[in-house]
Amino acid sequence: MKNKKMKTLLLTLLMLPALQGLYAQGLSADEIIKKTDDKTRGLSSQGTMTMTVIRPDWTRTITMKSWSKGKDYSLVLITAPAKDKGQVFLKIKTEMWNWVPSIDKTIKIPPSMMLQSWMGSDFTNDDLVKQSSIVVDYTHKLLGKEKVRDMECYKIEMIPLPEAAVVWGRVIMWITVNGFDQWMTEYYDEDNKLVNVGNSYDIKHMGDRDIPTRIELEPKNKQGQKTVMKIDEMKFNTGIDESFFSQQNMKKIK
Repeated sequence: MKNKKMKTLLLTLLMLPALQGLYAQGLSADEIIKKTDDKTRGLSSQGTMTMTVIRPDWTRTITMKSWSKGKDYSLVLITAPAKDKGQVFLKIKTEMWNWVPSIDKTIKIPPSMMLQSWMGSDFTNDDLVKQSSIVVDYTHKLLGKEKVRDMECYKIEMIPLPEAAVVWGRVIMWITVNGFDQWMTEYYDEDNKLVNVGNSYDIKHMGDRDIPTRIELEPKNKQGQKTVMKIDEMKFNTGIDESFFSQQNMKKIK
């Protein structure tokens, strides 16, 4: 009887990868998007990042600290260079503000500016604070699977809902089958013209999960131009209170 139980357990363990593979194959586009979104955000996150803006004639590096809670709260503090140090960007639900210490002023960023460049980079204000949610603001269609840089990926097309306040007309995202990482993303405007291509690299263990730690965003048809965002440190599910994300705290955070 004991040997029979051991054989059953061994057989179950051997079959587990295959069963997991069958489960993954049966996931819908909505389920895949939710998994990658949950992994990227966590219930909350706290970390440090370095952004390098690359242009044909110059390069600029910006370092920052970031905090987030779910989809509704985000705060970013610029720590370098000196001329930008102390600037803070705050998002609460659908509203966004920028605290500029050099002029002692908080500036409200209207929805019309969400597509504008953030800190002179190829990222937009929307990218910075994840204003739009890939889960609730888009419909999702699984186009199949493709291999991207040696990683088997789900290829998913995302079309914004008519009432969604999003900046893209269409997004195509390649999400790794093993890990649900956002491995490559194409961003199209309302005329279905490809605007930006994002690629992720360097999967490392951060906090309680493995995530890509380098994201390169390149504008289409702008040779020699791109922005590289490197995650230096990141912790997830740290239990940040909603009260942390306030206009009052923008002026105190260090």
